[in-house]
Amino acid sequence: MSKEPGAEKWVPHDGGMRKVRATLGDCRGCELWEDAEQAVAGEGPVRSRMMLVGETPGDHEDKEGHVFVGPAGRLLDRALDEAGIKRSDIYLTNAVKHFRFEREGKRRIHKTPSAGQITACHPWLARELDIVKPALVVIMGAVAARTLMGPSFKVTQHRGEKVELPDGGTAIATVHPSAVVRSQDFTRDLGLFVDDLRAAVALLD
Repeated sequence: MSKEPGAEKWVPHDGGMRKVRATLGDCRGCELWEDAEQAVAGEGPVRSRMMLVGETPGDHEDKEGHVFVGPAGRLLDRALDEAGIKRSDIYLTNAVKHFRFEREGKRRIHKTPSAGQITACHPWLARELDIVKPALVVIMGAVAARTLMGPSFKVTQHRGEKVELPDGGTAIATVHPSAVVRSQDFTRDLGLFVDDLRAAVALLD
């Protein structure tokens, strides 16, 4: 495993989101770029009041170059609609910008990023937050929680609660939509996920 110093040297500190998207593909801050098809940038209005942060691109996202376009993305779209949130109004991104996977025959199976990879990629997310300046961040899943709140934060303990980010910003934590996709009690867990998104809307109101 290579020992790159992290993404900081590749992250532009001027030029706005357009420059972030233009330079993201050059990042060599960790080894994930070696096997992934491409880096996947966040998407949405640059002045969104709400930012949703997930884990990493999946197989579909890695191939298509867009966030949340696979099964978890379709589930997220459904939940957003039920919660009264327009996807076009929010900024969607991931804590880690390259797909981490292991091969199983011809299939590429998602693998959770390591702590080192999460840390290495953090400067990209920090820059997105600095540009968008959302009034509320929705933390989706453990990887996003580790990135934004630190390793001791547990989504299961704080789900649906208003929490304060280290920089003083406001956030709310929930599960990653992929957890709902895999759920053995889909109807219940979709309802809980939608409830969390409605709680996020209430915080903005």
